Amino acid sequence: MSGVPGPDLFLVIAAAVLVTGGAYLVLERSLTRVAVGLILIGNGVNILFLITGGPRGGTPIVGLTDEADMADPLPQAMVLTAIVITMALTAFLVAMAHRSWQLYRHDEVQDDLEDRRIARLAAIETASGRSEATWITLDEEAAAVRDETADITEEHWLAEEDVR
Repeated sequence: MSGVPGPDLFLVIAAAVLVTGGAYLVLERSLTRVAVGLILIGNGVNILFLITGGPRGGTPIVGLTDEADMADPLPQAMVLTAIVITMALTAFLVAMAHRSWQLYRHDEVQDDLEDRRIARLAAIETASGRSEATWITLDEEAAAVRDETADITEEHWLAEEDVR
């Protein structure tokens, strides 16, 4: 073994747990959970930057410390930049979640109707063995109005107004 110590195992495990937990939360539908997930990923990546920065060294000031003993300042500068980017992204997501809460009383991201249509057409094609040539056209699709709120009853709307 060489005299240079490797990264602390605890830091490697902590970074892995933070990034894994963050990736799980980013896949949720709630904007609040997505924001927390991005914070966890950002912190895990920052720890990884510090781990890959190498062993501790002296202050990187020429003339004060020997060049062989200096710490690499680049990972620290990258971590500072990553902190600012993570903070800005978090502020944006929290603002979106807050606005969504004000308008709809929830912060869940809704499905895109175009994604649903494409998934439905792919399922029909797979089940029936049909090709794209036999799909309905966009004009036919537009003629048949589909509304994702069609299953909401009048009682639901009255209950929503009572909450407000």
